[in-house]
Amino acid sequence: MTARFVRVALPVPMRQLFDYRLPAALTVPPVGARVRVPFGQRQLVGFVCALDVMPEVAEAQLKDVEAVLDAEPLWPESLWQLLQWAAKYYHHPLGDVLSHAAPALVRQGQMPTYTTSTRYELAKAGREVTLSELGRAPQQQRLLAALQRGPMSASGVRELDIPANTIKTLIEKEWITATVLSDKPAPWTCTGARGALTLNEEQAVAVAAMKGPLESHEPQVWLLEGVTGSGKTEVYLQAMEPVLKRGEQVVVLVPEIGLTPQTVERFSERYDVPIVVLHSGLTDSERLQAWLQARDGGAAIIIGTRSAIFTPCKRIGLMILDEEHDSSFKQQDGFRYNARDLAVKRAHQDKFGLVLGSATPSLESLANVKAGRYHLLELKKRAGAAQKAHHAIIDLKQQRLHQGISDQLLTTMAKHLQAGNQVLIFLNRRGYASALLCHECGWVSECHRCQANMTLHQQDNILQCHHCGAQRRIPRQCGHCGSTQIISQGLGTEQLEEAIARQLPGYSILRIDRDSTRRKGSLEEALQAAARGEYQVLIGTQMLAKGHHFPNVTLVALLDVDGALYSSDFRAPERLAQLYLQVAGRAGRAEKPGTVVLQTHHPEHPLIQELVNNGYSHFASSALTEREQALLPPYAAMALIRAEATSRQAAETLLNAMAHVLGEHPQVAIIGPIPAPLGRRAGRYRYQLLLHADQRAPLHQWLLQQLPTLEKLPEGRKARWSLDIDPQDFA
Repeated sequence: MTARFVRVALPVPMRQLFDYRLPAALTVPPVGARVRVPFGQRQLVGFVCALDVMPEVAEAQLKDVEAVLDAEPLWPESLWQLLQWAAKYYHHPLGDVLSHAAPALVRQGQMPTYTTSTRYELAKAGREVTLSELGRAPQQQRLLAALQRGPMSASGVRELDIPANTIKTLIEKEWITATVLSDKPAPWTCTGARGALTLNEEQAVAVAAMKGPLESHEPQVWLLEGVTGSGKTEVYLQAMEPVLKRGEQVVVLVPEIGLTPQTVERFSERYDVPIVVLHSGLTDSERLQAWLQARDGGAAIIIGTRSAIFTPCKRIGLMILDEEHDSSFKQQDGFRYNARDLAVKRAHQDKFGLVLGSATPSLESLANVKAGRYHLLELKKRAGAAQKAHHAIIDLKQQRLHQGISDQLLTTMAKHLQAGNQVLIFLNRRGYASALLCHECGWVSECHRCQANMTLHQQDNILQCHHCGAQRRIPRQCGHCGSTQIISQGLGTEQLEEAIARQLPGYSILRIDRDSTRRKGSLEEALQAAARGEYQVLIGTQMLAKGHHFPNVTLVALLDVDGALYSSDFRAPERLAQLYLQVAGRAGRAEKPGTVVLQTHHPEHPLIQELVNNGYSHFASSALTEREQALLPPYAAMALIRAEATSRQAAETLLNAMAHVLGEHPQVAIIGPIPAPLGRRAGRYRYQLLLHADQRAPLHQWLLQQLPTLEKLPEGRKARWSLDIDPQDFA
């Protein structure tokens, strides 16, 4: 019998496929199926990319496939083609791309099968319980309060961090019931929405504009640009109704895990259809079950973060990217893809509608509108009775500061708090202070492994590097001169919380940052408490800036954003503008008017004046003109080669060798090698080589030709390197 050979993509950092012999005892796998194969001393799960191939090496050198794991392809043909395209566009090993797109248990070789699950809901006796009676049993109170909003899965209860004995007690009291369900997909139908709001004229125009193309499966991309509080979510909810009624699925991508609970709540209140979530906060088993439900059509609405772009769907009809400008949609390590760009490609390929929503759209999306590739839908007014917030600037020069807060801001805060409203203070720096400083010799608490200072975390009594994670205890005296005159330098959210408690006593304060929300479910609890008005002062980092609705917040203040005004990154003005408008959008979202205050030492700066007086649209128009004149993205293409090594010379030498190989190209410019902005991280020196071209095609063709040579450079043995297509972060 003629020998059979298959070509397999393996999850290894090599841009090549591997040939294996298929024993006669094994069935022939389809393209896209998984196989288990030997690779060196290991066994790996790979993906079949071609059958009946002519081996590239002698047959005697080939190893046998050990097992065929799937009788059917893992992905539908359209998604398989998207993954192939993504590997080529981002010049990333296909095996690693396919592995990234598969659920963890699937890429480990587990069979993608359904399991059983438990659903909890209130029993009749539980519905009659008054929560205030459970003051001495807070965990029971929390679980009953959650179930009052509707039944919950076991995973949902686990996210609340409810102890098992609490659940057992409530079942024994017959206050709740536990039903074991099979996760196998069941047919679902959507008869319509519940509690739809009356649309204003702008919202109605937006929904109507989508109706025809969605019905005819015309692949269109809409950019929904709506000021904060304009009701973009309501547009999403009403645009998807006819899609769901036709039995088609809707995929919703959000930038952060913190936005998924409130998104699920809004969508489940409106539609009585199966909803699944996909994000890194779930267990591997939970993610696999959600993936299967989406693939087999059991889920009507799929809500997830950026990796959910690779979720197979049985019949997708609409995809929504909320906060499309957010940098979280770009993967910054490993397979460096942009979920927004892949969503556009997938929409055109699979012929469904795509909505990109934002109050501060990316300049790339606005450029696509100008070029006629996207359709612009605008919401210029806040929904309902909400009014446009008033913007004010506080000039910090020669002002007395109380740990970063001016007297003027304190007075304004007191006024809003005394009126019974909430205040939100934004500071994008967690910890207590940026560094420790010796008052006598000037020693600074630098990280031994990074070119950065260690942040003071007073509550944990540690110094921590926010780049490599290194920690050490706070020293009692200077490590250089022995002085005990150690002082903190800079402002962090911990210190800000302490300062406000001292200056405005009597008001409850909630701090929301990565440190205060480590425990599973704690972020959701904090956001719900803030929305209920249990805290008067909210302090937070970017976690508070995105999409959250706090109806009682009437004052938003931004502290210490001046550093972005003079950044060397050409995207810094765009990011500051987006951040300012997104944070400002938390003010005055209901009937109460809102005020936004920006503290700065540079009130005369053109960017600040532009944002405060003219808004984001005017800024974006000017910024696009500047980018076009300077031949910067989106009017140019870039690729960034990063190298890092334990010695500075090894990293720089590798990039010099690469620059020599790349040589001169009439349409591609090479800039560097130059040190990265963060020149040393986790003990490794970092250098960069930037490739710039007016057009995307010449850059990609050149890289495709040169990458095999670059991978074989002997200098690569002493340094690691990576390629980032369309880089968003140059740090």
